[in-house]
This record gives sequence, C-alpha cells and structure tokens, in this order.
Amino acid sequence: MASALPATAPDPNARPAPLVGTAVLAGVGLIGGSVGLGLQQRFLARRVVGFDLDPEVLDAARGLGIIDEARLRAGPWLAEADLVVLAAPARSLVRLAREMAPFLRPGCVVTDVGSAKADVVAALTGELRFVGGHPMAGSERVGVLHADASLLENAVWVLTPTAATDAQALALVKRIVVALGAHAIEVDPGLHDRLVATVSHVPYLAAVALTHLVAEAEERELLMLLAAGGFRDLTRVASGSPRMSRDMVVANRAAVRDAAARFGRALTALAERLDDPEALLDAAEDAKRTRDALPVVRRSLMPSRFEVVIAVPDRPGQLARITAALGDAEVNVKDIEVLGIREAGGALRLAFETLDEQRRAADVLRAAGYEARVRGNGG
Repeated sequence: MASALPATAPDPNARPAPLVGTAVLAGVGLIGGSVGLGLQQRFLARRVVGFDLDPEVLDAARGLGIIDEARLRAGPWLAEADLVVLAAPARSLVRLAREMAPFLRPGCVVTDVGSAKADVVAALTGELRFVGGHPMAGSERVGVLHADASLLENAVWVLTPTAATDAQALALVKRIVVALGAHAIEVDPGLHDRLVATVSHVPYLAAVALTHLVAEAEERELLMLLAAGGFRDLTRVASGSPRMSRDMVVANRAAVRDAAARFGRALTALAERLDDPEALLDAAEDAKRTRDALPVVRRSLMPSRFEVVIAVPDRPGQLARITAALGDAEVNVKDIEVLGIREAGGALRLAFETLDEQRRAADVLRAAGYEARVRGNGG
C-alpha cells in the first residue's frame, strides 16, 4: 500500500524569501548605511553591494555588516543589481545614476534618498525604472560609522511618483520602505520640495544664521558660555556635514528662497509685536499648539546595544520554539519586537540585558537552526 506521508517535509527554520536578490547602495554614508543595515537585519536582500569612491568607507561598511561586497567604480557587475539606492550627495545623484545606467539590466529598479526631488525625478524617470524617494530621517552625526537601521523605523518616507513612473517599480520600492519599518506616503515632486523647504531646509539656514550671530559678535566667548538648551536645540542641525547640507539647500534653491522670504516676514512680524504683549502672547500660544501637535516619532522599540535579529518563517509555534530554546539555555529575554511578516516569514528582534546574554542567545539560536544577526557591539 502506498505511503500517505508527504514526499518532502517543510523545513521549520526556512529563511524568509528576500524581497530582492542584489541591492546596491550607491553611496554608503549615514542614510545609505542605515538602509543597508535595515536590508541586512530584516533579511530583505540576498546580497548588499556597496558602491563608493572611498575605500575606507567601504572597509568600514563591510566590517559593520552593512555590505557583503564593495565596489569602487561602475562596471559590468551592475548587471546583477535588482535594486539600486542612490544615496550620494544631492548634487551628484543624476550624474551618478547616468554613470551606472549603461550597466544596469532593463528590469533593475532605481530609487534615491535625496532631499530635493523635482529635478532628479524629471531627469531620471524617462531614463530608468526610477522612483524618487526621501526618508525624513537623519542626524547631526554623519558617516557610515553612525549608520543605524533604527534611524528609519517609524520615519515618514516620501515617495514621489509621477504619471510616467513604472507601477511595478513603485510597488517594489514601497514594499522595501514598509519592510524597513518606515511609513510610505506619496507626494508630487514639486510639492515635496516646497514642503521640505519649510520644515527642513530653511530651519538649517536659520541654524547657520544663529550660529553666525554668536561667532561674529564681540562678546563671542561670553555668548558661547551662555548658550544653553534652547540655543543648542535650535542650532543642532548646524553640526551636520556642511558640504552635504550645502548641497541639500542648493538643490532646492527656488523653494528655499521662497520659504526663507516667508520666514523673514514672519520673524519681522513677531518683532513688531514686541510693543503689544497680548498680540505676542497670541502668537506664542498658536506656536505652542502647533508644536505640541507634532507627531511623536518613536524609533526602535528597544535599545540597539544588546539585540539579536533572527529570520522567522511564517509558521505556527515559532515564537514558542525560540523562547523555549533560550529558556532552556537560561538566557533571559528582556523584550521582543516583531519586525514584520512577509509572505514567507519575517524577522524577530530580541533584546538582552547584557552583552554576554546577547552573544549566548545568538549561539543558542544558530544552534537551533535560525539565522541570527547581532546588532551593536556583540560581533
């Protein structure tokens, strides 16, 4: 009598299928590196290649587990790319894309993380399967050494498709963005530029102007001594990369000029209310209501220092199996976060009290057949 058993039993530890095969980071700085870490830690790409002009940056990215392979120049190797993320300075994005274009296969999807969209979208949409993008995330700290996947978690990620944007390319980029833990929204490229001029680019210029007021004053040393929390908070963005910030505002110069003029008029109007305390109070109360209504962006659920991220198939009993394995090894889990379940599974992030527990947990989970990646200093 024939056996009723299935020919092949399913593997309970099968790794979730990646969303792309090979992803290329064209520029491996703070944002590019953070995207790369997200792709790696959430098992979204089978392979991540870093493309950067600086070999030291690429060495650091490889050492941090951001990339699997490093490239210094465009070439035939790009034919293997399924997704390209342009993460170079804003003024070089179009040139970089065109340098890579002859080597890309027709099906490759290209996106960017630049903070000015209209010119880039207009230049590249007809030449590539391009989807404009801008994660509203960042830090005054710059460079790949400060890359952190949690920087993108819960961030608003603006996508700027047009009528000419490839629908399948847009769908893929949106899936990647959501899988990285961000919130994808679609905005017209020109509207995006006008909006970020107000909430990002003019605030940067304002921070530069305020620091110049201090630097150029005769009482500079005393002003530096008196500069407290309010001044530091208002000028924090001036501590970022001057070159990258310069490129950011120059790339959006028309919208920035308009927003700067409106800001100047608003500041003058407030100064004119100094002789009318009640009118100034009304303006201050309006400002407080607006500021207090800003959404609170919560990044990672857990601190990144002692974390392990594992690939988990979408099958019943996996969480119980994982916690049982750790419990049997007397490794205490402090917190758990599900990073997202795709069609074939997702990822689970576990947090531990100590570095030793983090390392022991990784060893236990690997022995149980899971692919485990350590975040932070655990190695």
